[in-house]
Amino acid sequence: MHGVCFRAPGVVAWEDVIDPAIQDPADAVVGVDLAGLCGSDLHPFFGREQGLDPGTVMGHEFVGRVLDVGPAVRSVRPGDHVYAPFSTSCGQCAACRSALTSRCECGQLFGWRSDGVGLHGGQAERVRVPLADGTLQPVPAGLSVEAALLLGDNFSTACYCADMAGIQPDGVTVVIGCGSVGVLGIIAATLAGARTIVAVDPVPERRARAAALGAVAMAPGPDVARTVAALGHGRGADSVMEFVGLPAAQRLAWEVLRPGGVMAVIGCHTSAFAFSPSEAYDKNLTYRTGRCPARHYMERLTERVMQDLPHITQVVTHRFAPSDCVRAYDVFAHQRDGCVKAVFDFA
Repeated sequence: MHGVCFRAPGVVAWEDVIDPAIQDPADAVVGVDLAGLCGSDLHPFFGREQGLDPGTVMGHEFVGRVLDVGPAVRSVRPGDHVYAPFSTSCGQCAACRSALTSRCECGQLFGWRSDGVGLHGGQAERVRVPLADGTLQPVPAGLSVEAALLLGDNFSTACYCADMAGIQPDGVTVVIGCGSVGVLGIIAATLAGARTIVAVDPVPERRARAAALGAVAMAPGPDVARTVAALGHGRGADSVMEFVGLPAAQRLAWEVLRPGGVMAVIGCHTSAFAFSPSEAYDKNLTYRTGRCPARHYMERLTERVMQDLPHITQVVTHRFAPSDCVRAYDVFAHQRDGCVKAVFDFA
């Protein structure tokens, strides 16, 4: 079979790879219909995150059909249409039972192998899914394949960030970064009651999408802090949702936040903090971060998406054949042609 493989920073390739097979009684093998490109894929792509083995199949967002299951699998069977979170989970350990499925004691990330250990990802014709009963979820009738893909990561992550942000309906919420998760974060913040949202992104097309969702859309710069202060009656933002994962975004989040405010960080930071512990102390900052327990959120959100939120799929702006992966990564990584969310269509 073929998959989109990491070769080196800035280099991916559509290559022949070994067919996945059942290795454990709890495994399933899924034939992929749709796979997403995520901002997290760009950390190794840009070299910001080290240690990914060359030849690793990329990607942790996929929807498809079950092709094979191990003898211990009970929740799905061959032919079932399924979607998955970005990491595996057993459903039985203390973390899973407390709804922190992203910290399962046995969990692994799709698309991460280091020194030969780990899982290949979902940007391939087929993918092995360990712990299938606690990881895969059948796609219900009426849920589009694009919405299912977003529930497995981007929309669940956006809602998790909104939950962490402690949004106050009468306050000011700032969203930094309007890629797919940031745009969905505006929707999630609105669902959480936010009425005044400032969205910050350097890409004009992304700002236009944010404005269409009711946010005050701005490019990064000194005007952001002034606008937030004015909207917050001189106090600043009550909540900041930071989706970028770079020092400049974190510093902006700190600058616009009022004393006693909440900074919720989904961007995966690989550099030192952009503010000091003493600065955080002087602002009485509440800082919340972490990997979204997407498997738990999938269960919470699926019915809501089917009934009220089909428009979340508007973030899917570009579709590529997986064999066109070099161009796909270039367009997505550099936000070319107004790209917000790119997917590989295996159909």
